[in-house]
Amino acid sequence: MSFVRRATTEDAGEVLRLRQVMIDSVFSTGTSTGWHAESVVTVREKLADPAGNFAAFVIDHPDRPDALAALVVGTIEYRIGRAGNPHGTNGYVFSVATDPDQRRRGHARACMAALLDWFRERGAMNVDLNASAEAEPLYASLGFVRKPDPSMRLNL
Repeated sequence: MSFVRRATTEDAGEVLRLRQVMIDSVFSTGTSTGWHAESVVTVREKLADPAGNFAAFVIDHPDRPDALAALVVGTIEYRIGRAGNPHGTNGYVFSVATDPDQRRRGHARACMAALLDWFRERGAMNVDLNASAEAEPLYASLGFVRKPDPSMRLNL
């Protein structure tokens, strides 16, 4: 069984490394890692606040000290309530990543279970994520369903 723990500030660099693994697997465009140095400061701040709305759950790499085998990150967002979610508490999952040499060992599932528990403890009534075709069976087995999404985005 995989030992899942909450990520700490010391994990910030590895959190970014595994996020890059996820980005590269989804976009496969050889994206730049130049943003890591600037982002690590913010990631450390977020990881330092255990009562905050950001959480990362990780599994340590069994063969490489100071490396992570898997990562799941999520946030809690507030939106004005509605039927079915009167308090407006929503979870959002992103940066689910497993080191390529550690895949197919249940690490992502174990980390997701910990994150979903964290969402429940904080009153989230629903959880959203974007799924790649490869990851969709995992999420479906956890109860996620596709939804029609009228989302739009403006980059500022």
